[in-house]
Amino acid sequence: MSPGTRPRQTGGPGTPSPAAEPGLTRRALLARGLSLSAAAGGASALIAGCGATAAATGLQSRRQIPGPQNPKTWPIKSSNQPIASGLRAERNASVQVFCPAHLINPQVLGDFARAFRCQVGLTSFATADAALRMLRQRSDFDVVLGLPANVLAALMPPDLLRPLNHSYLPNLAGVWPKLADPYYDVHGRYTVPYTVYSTGIAWRRDQVSGNPYATANGWDFPWQAAYAGRVGILDDYREAIVLGLIYTGVTDLNTADPRLLDDATRALEKLARLTRVRAVSTVSADLAAGRVWIQQARSGQAAAAVNRLPRGVPAEAVGYWFPPDGVGPVGSDLGAVPRGGQNPVLAHLFLNFLLNHDTAVINIRRTGYMQPLNWLTPDRLVRYGALPQSLISAAILPTFLDHGLKELELLTPSDTLWLSAWHTLQRHL
Repeated sequence: MSPGTRPRQTGGPGTPSPAAEPGLTRRALLARGLSLSAAAGGASALIAGCGATAAATGLQSRRQIPGPQNPKTWPIKSSNQPIASGLRAERNASVQVFCPAHLINPQVLGDFARAFRCQVGLTSFATADAALRMLRQRSDFDVVLGLPANVLAALMPPDLLRPLNHSYLPNLAGVWPKLADPYYDVHGRYTVPYTVYSTGIAWRRDQVSGNPYATANGWDFPWQAAYAGRVGILDDYREAIVLGLIYTGVTDLNTADPRLLDDATRALEKLARLTRVRAVSTVSADLAAGRVWIQQARSGQAAAAVNRLPRGVPAEAVGYWFPPDGVGPVGSDLGAVPRGGQNPVLAHLFLNFLLNHDTAVINIRRTGYMQPLNWLTPDRLVRYGALPQSLISAAILPTFLDHGLKELELLTPSDTLWLSAWHTLQRHL
C-alpha cells in the first residue's frame, strides 16, 4: 500500500492540531522587526524549547487563530470607520494597486482606468511576508490583492486596512456564500474574495507515461526515478512540507507534531534521492518550457502554463490532478483597501470591478486563477475561453471549501518547527 493511502492524523479540514504551540505569530514578529531563526537539524530537535510555554498559555493563544471552527469577526473602531455612502469617485486620481504581477491581467487595469477616467499604477510583491513589510512601510496603496487569507490577522492590530462600505460593492451578491461571509473575516468587514485555488500535481502529458488518475494515490506520482531531473515541488516552505505530510497520510496541514514533520521531511528527502527534485518558483514558465515534467502546483499555475506553451504545443500537453473528492489543499486570496490610500472610493469601485463577470473572465484567461463567482461554473470557464476543456480539473467548486484542507496561520513555535523542516530539506535540493 502506498504511504499516502491511509490517514494517520486528520484533525478535520483546516482545524489546528491539538499540538499547536502558543505565542506570537511569525508574521507578528516580522512586523516588530525581529528575526526568526530555524534550527538546522530535524524539527524534533526544537520541541523541548517550545513545550513549557505551551502548557501555560496554549489554549488561549490557539483561540486567536481564525479557522473554520473559530470564525473571526474583526471590530470596527471609532478611529477607523468605513467611508460614507454615496461619495463620488475621486477625480484626476492615480489608483495604486499592490498585487503579485501574475495575479492580475494588465488589460483589467487598463479597462478600469478607461471606465473611471483615472490612472492605475501597479506595484508587485513576490511573497506574503514581503507584502506585509511593504504595507507597514508605505501607506499610499489604494488596493491590495493576492494576500492569502491566513495573513489577515497580521494586518488587523495595527489597523492597516480600512473597513469596507458594501454599498459600493454590489457584485458581492454574486460571490460564493462561504467566501462572501468567510471564517477569517465574518461579514466581510475588511476583505473581498479575489481568487481560489487548489494545490495538486501538474504534469506534461506529452513527456510522462501514465498519469496520477491511474494510480492508487495521485500524491505518489512525483516519486518516480524515471523522471529524475524533471520533478519539482513548490518553493514555499508551507506548501512543500504539506506535500510530504499528505504523502505520509497526514491531513492536518497545521500540525505542530515534530514527529509528523520529521516523517514528511524524510519523505521529501526520499523524493530528492529518487528524482533530484528541485524547488520551483516559476512553475507556469517551467511547465510550459518543459524544464519540469511533474510538478507540485496550484491549479492556477497549471492553467497559466497553457498560455505559455510554445507555438504548436497543444493545451492538452498540460495535465492537472487534484483529488476528485475535493479532499486536498485549497486556499483563497483576498482583496482589501489599505487605510492610507488616497482614493478610497475608487478603491472600492476597483474591487467591485474585479467581481464583474466579464472582468473575471478576462482576468482568468491571463492569470489562470479562478475567481469564486456563482456565475463562473466550470462549463462557462471553458465556453468563454478562460480554461481549456483538458484542464477542467483545475476548476474549483464551492464544495471544495467544505471538504478541502486549509493552511491556517501558525504560531511562532509551530512555525519554527516548519521552518526547521524546510531548512533540513533544502540541503537535499
